[in-house]
Amino acid sequence: MEKQQVEEIEVVLPKESYGILEWQDEGMLCVAVLNSALKHFEPKKVFSWHLSLIIDFEDFIENGMPSQQEQAIVDPFCDKLDEEIKAGGNALFLVHETWNKTRRLVWRIHDPDIAQAHLQFIIEHKNHPRQFDYRMEQDLNWEQAKWYFEQIKTEPAG
Repeated sequence: MEKQQVEEIEVVLPKESYGILEWQDEGMLCVAVLNSALKHFEPKKVFSWHLSLIIDFEDFIENGMPSQQEQAIVDPFCDKLDEEIKAGGNALFLVHETWNKTRRLVWRIHDPDIAQAHLQFIIEHKNHPRQFDYRMEQDLNWEQAKWYFEQIKTEPAG
């Protein structure tokens, strides 16, 4: 039996640095919080999976933005979910967007099986305050993240 060499890579997780992006999409305001620290992060191949999760708001105000009551329900869930998905260094937070009665959370994932198992656990145990859907796909070159990084006009302070 032939032994395989496994490449060891030391990864230093960057300290999250946030920037706010705003734009119009289909005539509606989109507000995003982007982790700009990932713009020059390497090695990207360690976090080659793109996880996108969309939560549907139930109570919203004009322009599809969540009401204060809705924010009080959804925001703690999003914060807890972010902490759980990133546990053990398995994920990097990329962005969250609020647009058209939805909140979209995006992470870059190392081991998709861990993230998948956690999300399935939440769904099976109905441990979520609002309906959500997610999609995870391999994205070796971070193509799905490029647009966000192109919006960053200045470099983060080091």
